Amino acid sequence: MKPVIEICVDRLDSVQVCAAHGVDRIELCAALSEGGITPSIGFLQAARKVFSGKIMMMIRPRCGDFFYSDEEIDMMKADIRAARENGADGVVFGCLLASGEIDAPRTQQLRDAAAGLDVTFHRAFDVTPDLSRSLETLISLGIPRVLSSGGEADVWKGLSTLKHLVAQAAGRITILPGGGVVAGRVEELLSTIGAGEAHLSARHSIDSAMVFVRHDIPMGASVVASEYVHKVADPAQLSLLTLSSHS
Repeated sequence: MKPVIEICVDRLDSVQVCAAHGVDRIELCAALSEGGITPSIGFLQAARKVFSGKIMMMIRPRCGDFFYSDEEIDMMKADIRAARENGADGVVFGCLLASGEIDAPRTQQLRDAAAGLDVTFHRAFDVTPDLSRSLETLISLGIPRVLSSGGEADVWKGLSTLKHLVAQAAGRITILPGGGVVAGRVEELLSTIGAGEAHLSARHSIDSAMVFVRHDIPMGASVVASEYVHKVADPAQLSLLTLSSHS
């Protein structure tokens, strides 16, 4: 069986590249440089027009930690409703208690708001104090998929833990390895841990088309990567993947 490949994207041209290469699923985000936050509805609508595979929409109201206020949870519910109404197939979210444990009541609220949609609990999972216990919590809440690097900076450092999580899951929840995945090693990763899906960005850098540039005036933090270099989905990397096609 071919693996399911999910590409995280924050640009429409990346969506177009994924569509052209028959990518199974995309995770639609804004600001991947910040780990991904909720994208605009305009972006979702545009992506839906050009991508026939599954679209998972990130539901994350801000960068930073995953300890949310009631008001932020309400925002996330509203974004889930908007995702449903504008063509998303699923949503991606995660929320924690101040202790770092899975916030089960709020996760259940968001799961209920997403009824009928596919759901992934994102890498907030990786910063919980006990991954095995957290996995059982997600299973008890009926979460179908969790994105994880095995509680490490990348999947290669978390390889043994990912293998353990796949075994513990025993088909009750899908383990989606992500974080430092490269296109040329997807088959190696999945065969090693026994998973059937992989999550990666598969990007490369291209220069901006801007002729007049001001490198001395960043729009974000004072120390940032050049705003005149973009990270977009890379056709060469996608060509290395085993991908299904969509009619």
